[in-house]
Amino acid sequence: MVAVFHRGPSNWSHIGRWDIGTRRYEPGAWLGGRIFPRRSDLSPDGQYLCCFAHEPIATWEHGEAYVAISKLPWLTALHAFGTCGTWTRGHYFTEEDRSDNVPVEALPIRYTLRSIPEIQFANERRRGWVEAEDSPARDPGDAWDQHRNAPMRKPQPCGTRVLCVESVGWAGGEFVVDQAVDGLNVRYSLELNGDLELLEDVQWADWSQEGHLLVGTRSGRLQIRTFTHDSAETLFEADFSNLEPNPTPAPIWAQSW
Repeated sequence: MVAVFHRGPSNWSHIGRWDIGTRRYEPGAWLGGRIFPRRSDLSPDGQYLCCFAHEPIATWEHGEAYVAISKLPWLTALHAFGTCGTWTRGHYFTEEDRSDNVPVEALPIRYTLRSIPEIQFANERRRGWVEAEDSPARDPGDAWDQHRNAPMRKPQPCGTRVLCVESVGWAGGEFVVDQAVDGLNVRYSLELNGDLELLEDVQWADWSQEGHLLVGTRSGRLQIRTFTHDSAETLFEADFSNLEPNPTPAPIWAQSW
């Protein structure tokens, strides 16, 4: 299960649920504000969304910058708390009991929340990505780990390719010319037998358990790609490039734990 974050038009954000097994996309909530994908998380069972959002018109007690737990693909808050602003790390779900990282919030489910570590590609690391051996060392004075390029790698399950991603700098804004996510501009590529193929149209990518390439393109498409020896084939595609805001109430099942 994949949580899909769609930005725009204007200051709108949209959440969707992408079932990889059935190749089905389900649209969900719209928010008149900004959602930070790199500071949000999906629970391991694919049911709950931990969303870090900035909603300037929010009038509730948690303020305009907040963390909310909801049922994917909806944003009806089952639990929420405010933050000191957008200069926060966000949170992730875990079942681990680690004394060195005290849970941030207790929830009425089997998961707890912990702060996302201050390291590049923190979410990718939890999904099996590994920092490249030749990655530059982190400067001890770089508190947020944002002043280096830390290339990440993930081998293809049951395959021979390696998916690579690296930071190419901070764009200084959200979805500017280079379509940065949370201000970070990244570049994906595929490595095969030492040769590197740049995936210029890709804004986000990861492997499925079967070794298919899951892709979000810069033109607003979701795709599942598979590979033969010398070419790629698209098994699934959904085009959201012309998506327009259509806020609707969450269904009953998404309004309680």
